[in-house]
Amino acid sequence: MNLDLNIKKMLETYADSMSLADKLREILQQAALLGLARHQFFEHASFYGGTALRILYGLDRYSEDLDFSLHKPDLHFNFHPFLEGMRLELESMGFQLHVKIQEKNQESNIWSAFLKANTLELLLSIDERPVIKGVHPEQKIQIKLEIDTDPPVYHLPLVAKLVKNPVPFYVATFHLADLFAGKMHAVLCRAWRNRVKGRDWYDLIWYIQNNIPLNLEYLRVKMLQTKHLMPEEQWGKREFFQKLEQRIDQIDWEKAKADVVPFIQDRRRLDIWSSQFFHDLIKHVKIAAS
Repeated sequence: MNLDLNIKKMLETYADSMSLADKLREILQQAALLGLARHQFFEHASFYGGTALRILYGLDRYSEDLDFSLHKPDLHFNFHPFLEGMRLELESMGFQLHVKIQEKNQESNIWSAFLKANTLELLLSIDERPVIKGVHPEQKIQIKLEIDTDPPVYHLPLVAKLVKNPVPFYVATFHLADLFAGKMHAVLCRAWRNRVKGRDWYDLIWYIQNNIPLNLEYLRVKMLQTKHLMPEEQWGKREFFQKLEQRIDQIDWEKAKADVVPFIQDRRRLDIWSSQFFHDLIKHVKIAAS
């Protein structure tokens, strides 16, 4: 199969309103997943987070990072051979990229790596000369890959999800109720610094709109691991909703909206955002049967 041709077809499938950089980033994300899959990475790790929700389940916002979690804790896991295999696969598809690995230090359980590609070179590599006019020679596309090497010790059944492009392949991921628990952990526990992660709240709306139940027990295990919940603390629906309501009251919703705007096409969807809106919305959160 001509991957070059497939990638050009992928470029044509995106809406005209989507920026060229966003189209190329998403194509590169899927090509990177293919490279990892061909080197058996998903025998060890699962794909999760906002980009997984977009690529696998149709979330209507763009996403930058590829997030993975090992199936079981392994602080000595070596990401290098999988990244090298992915790089070689991408080069065989015609992508010219630079892969930079951020070594995991002893205090962190996260491996990080960055894929960087020159936009102009990327377009020329797939023979897209008609669209290169106006592209700055130094414009870059960057994708961050992160893998959690110390996930909570909790058995999660895995799902094999089909990715159709650039050629059909499978990735390992979690059930939606478990992905919802991971997102809810980010909503409740993510440190903000000076920037509220409005994307977490946008994704929360998606889960609720799609009637996805929340795995409350897995959320508890994750919060215990990160010490956002102590073993002696009570935990159930009442305590969960109390924490969520408290979190809503802490949010600067203008900052949250500003975080989301670059990743969506219709910013009018954010007009309704307020504490009152989210207090009303969370009444529709469903809890998965234990």
